[in-house]
Amino acid sequence: MKLVWKLLRSHISIAQLAGFFFANLIGVTIILIGIQFYSDYQALDNEDTFMKADYLILNKKVGVVSSFSSDATGFSADDIDELQDQDFVERIGYFTPSSFGVRAWFDIQDFMQFSTDMFFESVPDDFVDVKSDRWHYQEGSNEIPIILPKNYLDLYNFGYAQGKGLPKLSTGVLSAMKMKIQIRGREGSDVFEGSIVGFSSRLNTILVPEDFMTWANARFAPGVHRQPTRLIVEVNNPTDESITSYIKARDYETDEDKLDASKTSFVLRLIVSIVMGVGLLISLLSIYILMLSIFLLVQKNSTKLENLLLIGYSPAKVSFPYQTLTIALNLLVFLLAVALMLAVRTAYLDMLEGFFPDLQTPTVWPSVAAGLALLLLVSLFNVIVVRAKVMSIWKGQK
Repeated sequence: MKLVWKLLRSHISIAQLAGFFFANLIGVTIILIGIQFYSDYQALDNEDTFMKADYLILNKKVGVVSSFSSDATGFSADDIDELQDQDFVERIGYFTPSSFGVRAWFDIQDFMQFSTDMFFESVPDDFVDVKSDRWHYQEGSNEIPIILPKNYLDLYNFGYAQGKGLPKLSTGVLSAMKMKIQIRGREGSDVFEGSIVGFSSRLNTILVPEDFMTWANARFAPGVHRQPTRLIVEVNNPTDESITSYIKARDYETDEDKLDASKTSFVLRLIVSIVMGVGLLISLLSIYILMLSIFLLVQKNSTKLENLLLIGYSPAKVSFPYQTLTIALNLLVFLLAVALMLAVRTAYLDMLEGFFPDLQTPTVWPSVAAGLALLLLVSLFNVIVVRAKVMSIWKGQK
């Protein structure tokens, strides 16, 4: 075995191996940073980050005539079908309004007494940006899960509470509080217990589960059917000019700020994808450089390797030093890439925490696992190719 190692050292090209090492280090580092950045941004409490799908909320304009009729601002089945046929639409959900009256109140001794009339809406669960295992309703239950808009809490804390001298509420405190909900309809009334399970940054409405809305409308307002007045639309490319043209042509309305933000988010996602693609391309090229270097090294030593095989060395023993070299280089690249990824992550987390004080960052294990999987895949490929080359030399002797 020492003879094989001496042979390897005497003909090794440091420049070629260094080229592979640094190119692969750059490529793997870019890939790990991209995966970790994506994972960290996914974990933000603010679900409207640029890594999320692009959604638009559409409604019809309210004019002088339409203000006297709720059906004039509703979307008919034909309107929805026509919208679904547009190339820029991925899927559509609609807001289902409550057909009954709702009154809610907090009554906490020595803290706060507060009551208000309110309303409920529901959307399909796939469009809800708050993930909670409590987001469901079973008929007969007295508890209603509720999702509030994040800006409602901001309005209370920095508007209503400030003017009334009331204490400000955090999301955690409000989620722990219970409210009483009275529902009034043509078929009577009932009192439920409301439980706040989250705060939405995407949907500016008071949400209840779709199962509850279907049951409550049938229970308290049977026979009443209202057309949806708002639609939530997932688009595949918010930069498509046909979206704006279609909205204007149909006299619909949407939040222009959210449309511009969606366009920006689409471009940012595209940039992140391109950067990760460049990292993968660099890694693939570096792998090619390594394989070429090892292949040329084996080819250069083919005569001496034949002699080693003739004197009794097995193909496995002859292949071992070359395979060990490639695995060692890949392992060193992986370790340094993880270290660089952690350093870059620390730097950008410091900036993100300035914008998102409640940022809860996930573990780094997904990106480390991806890097390890890449290491194992490349090393396995290297081992197979080297072994195949040595075997071809060995078979050529027969």
